[in-house]
Amino acid sequence: MNHNTPLPPASPRPLRHLAEAHRRVLTTAQLRAHGVSSAEMTEQCRTGGPWQQLLPGVFLLHPGPPTSEERLHAVLMYAARESAPGVPAQPGAEEPHRPVYAEAMITGLAALTLHGFTSAPPLLSLEKIDVLVPRLRRLRSAGCARVVRTQTLPTPQQVTGVPIAPVPRALADAVSELADAGAVRRLLTEAVRAGHCEPASVVRALNQAKLLSRPHVVDAVDSLLAEGRAIAEDRLYRMVRDHGLPDPVWNVDLRLPGGPHLGGLDAYWPEQAVAVELDTRAPRQDEDALWSEYARKREHLERLGITVVHITPKKLRDSMEQQAAVVRTALMASGDREPAAYVVVLPR
Repeated sequence: MNHNTPLPPASPRPLRHLAEAHRRVLTTAQLRAHGVSSAEMTEQCRTGGPWQQLLPGVFLLHPGPPTSEERLHAVLMYAARESAPGVPAQPGAEEPHRPVYAEAMITGLAALTLHGFTSAPPLLSLEKIDVLVPRLRRLRSAGCARVVRTQTLPTPQQVTGVPIAPVPRALADAVSELADAGAVRRLLTEAVRAGHCEPASVVRALNQAKLLSRPHVVDAVDSLLAEGRAIAEDRLYRMVRDHGLPDPVWNVDLRLPGGPHLGGLDAYWPEQAVAVELDTRAPRQDEDALWSEYARKREHLERLGITVVHITPKKLRDSMEQQAAVVRTALMASGDREPAAYVVVLPR
């Protein structure tokens, strides 16, 4: 061979090295970056071939059924916006085995399963996996990927490298596809009972999704609110006991002697004229009217010299010690105030 003899073409790298990589789900753009042509992709995905196409532009590099992790990443690869022409937003340059997905996250039942809901079905049993994307994305549902649109994407939470919608949003997207009243009730109840979120955030998400017109959802919400109030009341009892506050009278109504009803309270210290009211409002269509009622009651009581401490279930859950300090301060400050008007305390 002399210097005029043409060199033989370089031998292409065997395609099996791709299937041996950390992740065996790749997009068309990623395969092309590895030097795989469209013709080769088609050949690899022939009947009985070593690859298969899971979704448009997304390939599984082995012949067997995909794992639940592979399905999740395939759906995200299909839905995620590419960060640059020909370069998908997965995987990251600094962490080659940690995918980064732009403007896409898992939601619905799949997200609830990843959040640890025992009442959500196993991932492999789900025919469809919901993926949340911005409303203006030009993307259609395909295969196992069901596209869900939103005006504003929430901040995703990461579970084993998979971005998932927060529990309230995931619940709303799951409930929108469920007609089984029992399944809806179990999901909403577990959300509160297991401490995933507070009832108000769930109801707000359901309201924003326009689901509160469905009778079976309304029934489940009523059960949810009752569950949430019971949990909040139990936390309030524990706050008083565990933080050494004096015992109040529990669940009472106040009235002026021979006068009108002033409202119900969750806890009341008659000697100090200090009251605690749990704010368990559910943000529905009448939220403004309900808040006005709360505000009017509070203003009326305070004009009578009664200090009202509003506590939300979330604050009781996340900062019980701080809420106990607020109540203790109100009790200690009672001696510096003018005596409160005399009121009648009745059991509620």
